[in-house]
Order: sequence, then structure tokens, then C-alpha cells
Amino acid sequence: MKRYLSTILYGLLSIIFVAGARFGLINAYEQIVIMFIGINIILCSSLNLINGYMGEFSCGHAGFMAVGAYVTSILNIWFFTSSPVFGGPLFSPGSAIFLFPITLIAGGAAAALAGMLVAIPSVRTRGDYLAIITLAVNYIVKSSIENIQVIGGARGFMGMGKVVDSMTSVINLPWVMIWIFFFTAVCIWILNHFVNSTYGKGVIAVRDDEIAAEIMSVNTNRMKMVAFTLSSGLAGIAGGLFAHVLGYINPGSFTIMKSTEIMVMVYLGGMGSLSGSVLSAVSFTLLMEILRPLQVYKWVLIPLLLIILMLYRPEGIMGNRELTDVFPKLRRYFPSREL
Repeated sequence: MKRYLSTILYGLLSIIFVAGARFGLINAYEQIVIMFIGINIILCSSLNLINGYMGEFSCGHAGFMAVGAYVTSILNIWFFTSSPVFGGPLFSPGSAIFLFPITLIAGGAAAALAGMLVAIPSVRTRGDYLAIITLAVNYIVKSSIENIQVIGGARGFMGMGKVVDSMTSVINLPWVMIWIFFFTAVCIWILNHFVNSTYGKGVIAVRDDEIAAEIMSVNTNRMKMVAFTLSSGLAGIAGGLFAHVLGYINPGSFTIMKSTEIMVMVYLGGMGSLSGSVLSAVSFTLLMEILRPLQVYKWVLIPLLLIILMLYRPEGIMGNRELTDVFPKLRRYFPSREL
């Protein structure tokens, strides 16, 4: 029973928030904040796999997020709604309630493929060189979307709200929130098991000493490709969820500023710590909303807070430790270095 306590608590928390949203106890603004927290957890923890566990420096995560957002949105509009571009729906609009996770995973697969295509020529690069490559990919994806007029180009792409309405018309529940809770849990579960697997140990070995890892027969190129592909795929799923929270996306949502925001959460929480990624995503999202009344001045205060943190705790909130390392008694409830 203790082994599954964390899962039970997360399930109860999800039910409470979903019920609160369903019966109006949580207003629309609070629902959006809760959903953005879940999305940021996926983005932060997935980038931490590359920048933290693998020790590389990727700074174009928003590009893979954009791939997932557009692929998922296009599939859902094509499958479940009528549009001038795609014509009538291929499936009944109500079937979105069952097929939505499939299109979301398809968007993640497209982002994973994009990540793999980037990883293949980049496996022998490190540090600043990989940063430049991923930064270029972010700009390539953004510029490409801006020049594809069939999906709106720079004007953006909309209509995802119709898909959400189709799901709620079948069963009146906050479906996007439900899927965010579900995929956030799946993301953390996958990453936790990955970093504690043979592949995960190989990724950590690459970070500690790549030459020594190769001597010990670790296929470092394969480790990098697997980690990069998994990280990009999870970012794509986060992008698909992001698109359906807003109901509208445009290339301006996936600029280098978005990638920088994700990197800030990674370094704030701690490199190589899933617990740190979760805590950082929650605290950073809430801080952004608390400081929203300051408007542009919040972009002065937040960097100042980060500078202070880097001066006095450069390893971030958790460093490379998990909650079970800080509080050993939690290991009976969170086995295998889970949160």
C-alpha cells in the first residue's frame, strides 16, 4: 500500500481539481494556471533529461514544442471539425473524447522524429556548439511555420476550441485538464524509470565522463539520440496540450524567449533532479502569475531573483538530488528515487 501512496495521492489531487473545475469551485483563470503548471512540469522535466542528466546544453526546446502543437492541432481540426482547408470532419466530433490522446501522441511522435533528425548530425557536438544547433532549429521551425499559409502562417492557427467543445458535449468534464494531469503523470513516470534504467545510467555516464563511458563500452552516440528523441517527444506532447488550453497558436508562441523560460525552470530546480523540475515548474508558474500585475517590471524582478539564487545556490533548489535524498523516510512511499 505504501508503495502506491504517491500514485493514490496524485490521483486524489487530480480528482479534487477536476471536480472543482466541473462544479465551478475553481474559476477559469485558476484552471488555466493549474493547466500551465502541468504543461511546464512536462517541459521542464523533459529538457532536464538533456541539460541535466546528459550534461548537454540545448536551448531550442520551444521548437519541438511547436512541432507537437501544430501536428496535434492540425490532426484534431482535420479529424473532428469542419474547416475551409480540410473540409468536413473524418470522424464524428464526439469521437474526439476517445481519439484525442492518440492525436496528442502523434504530435509527440512528430516532435520526437524532429528531435532525432537534429540529434543524428549533432551527436558529436557538445556545449556551445549544440546550443547553436538547437537555437538554429528553433528559428528554422518558427520561420517554416510562418511561411506555411495553409496553416495560417504568421497569423496563427485556431479552431482547437471546437474540439474541446466536442468532448464536453459528450461528457461535461474539463477534458483538457484531465489529459494534462494524465500526461504529466506519464511523463514523470517515463523519465523516472528511464533515468534509473540501463539507458539512463549510460546517459549519466556520458555527463560525468564521455571518454570513460566509451571505454566502458557505452554507446554514447546512441545514448544521446535516445535521450534527445525522448525529450523532444515529451516537449511535443506538452505543445499539443498547450495549443488546446489556449485554443489558438501562432509561431510567436514558440520563440527563443519560450525556450529560455524553460531553461530557467530547469536551472532553477536543479540539474539532474526530477523533484527539482516539478518544484521549479510549480513555483515559477505561480511566481509569474503573482507578479503579473507588475506587467513589464516583473521581467526585472524575476531575473534579479534568479541572479540572487545563482549567487547563493548555483546548483538550484534541489541540485542533483531528489526529495527522497533530502528526506530519506520518504523512500518507503517513493521507491527507486521517485519524487
